[in-house]
Amino acid sequence: MPIPAGRPLLRPHLPPTATAPPPATPPPRPPATRADRYERPVLAAIAALAAVLCLWGLEHSTYHAFYASAVRSMTDSPAGFFYGSFDPAGSITLDKLPGFLWPQALAALLFGFHPWALVLPQALEMVGCVLLLHLLVRRWAGMPAGLLAAAFLTLTPVTVGLGRSVTEDAPFVLLLLLAAEATWRATEKARPRTLLLAGVWVGLAFQCKMLEAWAVLPALAATYLVAAPAAPRRRIGHVALAGAVTVAVSVSWMLVAALTPAGARPYLDGTTDDSPFALVVGYNFLNRFHAVGIDAAGTGSVDAGRAVRAGAHLGPGMGDGMGKMFSPGLATQTGWLYPLAALGLVGGLLALRRRRVPRTDRLLAGHVLWGVWLVTFFVVFSLGSVTGHTYYMGVVAVAVAALAATGVVQARHSRALAAVIAVNVVWCAALTLWYPRFQPWSAPCAAVLGLLALLLAQLRRRSGEAARRIRPRAALATALAAVLLVPAVWTASALSLRYNQPGSFGRVGPTSTGTGTASTTLGPQRLRLLAYLTAHRDGARYLAAVPGWQSAAPYVIAADASVLPMGGFTGRVPYPAPAAFRKLVDTGRLHYVLVPRADLRPGALAAARPVGVLLRWTATHCALVPPAAYDPGDRIRLLYHCGPAHQG
Repeated sequence: MPIPAGRPLLRPHLPPTATAPPPATPPPRPPATRADRYERPVLAAIAALAAVLCLWGLEHSTYHAFYASAVRSMTDSPAGFFYGSFDPAGSITLDKLPGFLWPQALAALLFGFHPWALVLPQALEMVGCVLLLHLLVRRWAGMPAGLLAAAFLTLTPVTVGLGRSVTEDAPFVLLLLLAAEATWRATEKARPRTLLLAGVWVGLAFQCKMLEAWAVLPALAATYLVAAPAAPRRRIGHVALAGAVTVAVSVSWMLVAALTPAGARPYLDGTTDDSPFALVVGYNFLNRFHAVGIDAAGTGSVDAGRAVRAGAHLGPGMGDGMGKMFSPGLATQTGWLYPLAALGLVGGLLALRRRRVPRTDRLLAGHVLWGVWLVTFFVVFSLGSVTGHTYYMGVVAVAVAALAATGVVQARHSRALAAVIAVNVVWCAALTLWYPRFQPWSAPCAAVLGLLALLLAQLRRRSGEAARRIRPRAALATALAAVLLVPAVWTASALSLRYNQPGSFGRVGPTSTGTGTASTTLGPQRLRLLAYLTAHRDGARYLAAVPGWQSAAPYVIAADASVLPMGGFTGRVPYPAPAAFRKLVDTGRLHYVLVPRADLRPGALAAARPVGVLLRWTATHCALVPPAAYDPGDRIRLLYHCGPAHQG
């Protein structure tokens, strides 16, 4: 008798002495498909390529004078490590939060203070970004899209540039991807604890790039609010709680710095009032938006507008215009796949609208995450100044790679993909026109590959069934090769020291500039001066006071010498204050002051800055040391001996 639909099956009656049958064995796992079998080898090959591109020639790394000085000083004491002290004596910090340098300082403690040791953490972090992006996109759009996203990110010049640099964006991008991964897992089953973890990752990213880390919050919050399978009130509550965790972790360093007495920690660079609020909100945030009429007046920060505007000469299109994201200076580092990314975002949203998917749909959640991510950072960087630094673009590159890969996979059977690929090849060729002497063969070869892909697609229509199954793949692979050829050439140029210097600011290609070694080494003159100061230190805390970090960096990097940098990074920081400076002299903690001859001339730039007051006081009240005592050939610097017995 057939069992009515919907009624459960009744278990057969067993006598009291009978035993229940053993539980059924679980069904065997389905056999691995061909795609599953090649995923790991392909991913391993992509990760290996990323590692080679980031680690190649690491032995030729150089120090970045400002950051390397801080790393050297941070390895001298726990307080210097935590606060990011620029000098070994712990007098003044960096002009930003020190979190991004913590991995470099740990690497220096582990491997020794070498240029390559400072670059190594960023190389590993960017390989981690490639793997993590694969995981995220795989969960969203499937395995082929995940592999494509990893390959796209690897072949984006800014990715390799960050992996070979000492800037803050490599750990920053990794932490934001970790936040996205936690948000994705939280969204799948409305897990508030996992969403709190995302808040922790964003808070740690704040220690690297401060308020820029919060630009990712709209993407994370929108993803959870739209797609989490929970009631609206619960979703809002979870996001609010995660936001509170984000704020708490973000401001933790600022809170410690604010509650610590000023004399028990280094002075905060970039500020006029030694306030962490001024450092984070004024100096490193509001100062970036001078192009739209915003300034940091009244926040207690130094006006860094002049320094912010100094990056326009670093490459074409590096100014503060609204269209800077499409300028060759930035687009050649991160924007080669803009057309494909637009296809992935716009085309994907239109397809989802036609299907009328539920709000918890996985594809919808991914488009919300990466779409809001890309748009938010695009707007922020368009309005704000990036001072000519292409390394800011790392957070844009991951979203572009994710959306471009998904667009290719989802539109692979559509004629729209062929049109967008053609546009993308033209876009790549147009960017190369700005650099006609750099690998001029790449654009014509990309055009040839594009025509070959078109030919393969046309031949498919006239072939047999077997050829029709093969040639679409060949046509697509050839078309992708046409799109990726030019960015791959730019990315691979990082293997040459001519086009990328490990340890620099991460630019790859013909606009790359090396950092040089003049500001990180001690020449014969500086060595003679260092020997004299060391021999006549007489128990002072500082060997000497010098105007600006550039003068201090060689002594810190090469000798870990305790020199007092006056004026901070911009030279406009009122540190040390005149009264504090005289107290250092009167108490014997400072005997010598090094003064560039040019800074004492009428109309000198330093004269209008706070450090100018200290230099003029030194020239008036301290005794000039005869150059014959330390370096008869020195025509650049003057050395003054200050103290009760020498003050005029």
